Amino acid sequence: MFGCQQELIKCDKETKAIIEYLCYESNSLYNCAVYYARQMWLKTGKIVSGFDLTAEMKNNKHFHAGYASAMQQTCLNVGEAFKSFKKLLSKSKKGELAQKPKTPYYRKSGGLFTVTYPKRWLKLKDQFIRFPLGNQVKAWFGISEFFLPMPTNLDWADIKEIRLLPRNKCFYAEFVYQQSVEPIKLDQSTVLGIDHGLNNWLTCVSNVGTSFIVDGLHLKSLNQWYNKSVAKIKENKPHAFWSNRLAAITEKRNRQMRDAVNKAARIVINHCLDNHIGSVVFGWNKEQKNGADLGKNNNQKFVQIPTAKLKSRIEKLCEQYGIDFIETEESYTSKTSFLDNDVLPTIGAKPEGWKSSGVRPNRGLFKTGTGININADCNGAANIIRKVAMMAKFDLAGISRGCLSQPKKVLLWTLQKSPRLQTGEA
Repeated sequence: MFGCQQELIKCDKETKAIIEYLCYESNSLYNCAVYYARQMWLKTGKIVSGFDLTAEMKNNKHFHAGYASAMQQTCLNVGEAFKSFKKLLSKSKKGELAQKPKTPYYRKSGGLFTVTYPKRWLKLKDQFIRFPLGNQVKAWFGISEFFLPMPTNLDWADIKEIRLLPRNKCFYAEFVYQQSVEPIKLDQSTVLGIDHGLNNWLTCVSNVGTSFIVDGLHLKSLNQWYNKSVAKIKENKPHAFWSNRLAAITEKRNRQMRDAVNKAARIVINHCLDNHIGSVVFGWNKEQKNGADLGKNNNQKFVQIPTAKLKSRIEKLCEQYGIDFIETEESYTSKTSFLDNDVLPTIGAKPEGWKSSGVRPNRGLFKTGTGININADCNGAANIIRKVAMMAKFDLAGISRGCLSQPKKVLLWTLQKSPRLQTGEA
């Protein structure tokens, strides 16, 4: 099992210029490799492997503009892209994909691309990692290496490779390392159902009598602040206008979103581990953001919140800890009454004359046919488990009125008071 950790690179101007140069050359090499691979595909119908691309690009000037092993990884990335294209094309021919895949295309000319160094070519000296640049760079610029600090929380022996990532005029070092996880005894018959939304980003209900909500209001407000800031800066500017200020606030917003995804996924997994829950059911309608028609304001909030990345992160953590991850469509889960055991239709198969026993008198509240008031999102999460309960043989007896009525609210960030408020000066 492999893990990765990203560190913002804080270095002098000379080192930053070297990293920018490497990423620039990597981007140019990527485009050259894509051109060759596309021509081979269009003229012969053959998919070129990453190793074939490496052999072909060895005489390319961009290949020699960096360390050979690092530039080889760029060629291998192109090979992986065309390998994925081949698999998607095969699925498309079998009718398993709605749209025909397109061949990998070029990156923006003059842009920056990732540079990957395998560990075997790196050295650790006095808690600094030495990155070689190659003989050609030394001959051109008189520079043969540069150094970056080693994170104190990682073990050098576990490092497998290091990637230099360019993002919005910032650079990150991504450390890929070997990760070991101690086996934890979990009960696969216990399950956590997850219903996603906006104000309540994740609503989780389990058949062991627990429930909680991961708050989404703060995340939504951060995204709203970003959109307002971008609109203000770009007012009366051309559509393609970009500036250092826009790059800075975009990078800040992206960091906040990544932090939110990691925190929310960890909250879900820790809850499963603490309660020995061995299965997770995530309600998800494929391509649900395509053609969303929730109004101008709600569309912006719904589409820009990275719920798909959160689902993917939860799925990866489930795989890491041995938790079964099940994805199911969530049609009619918010309308159907769980406590009344209503018939739960699937997409396109609603029985004629079907009607829910319960109603939603106001936002966030669901009233069952017997007059019991429960949380509407908890009702949806419980129904998501019902979608797969018969197939997976889950016992729903542990989902009680109590856990559906009083879920615990979990905040992603704790708001800290200012020093003036803490000392009573305000």
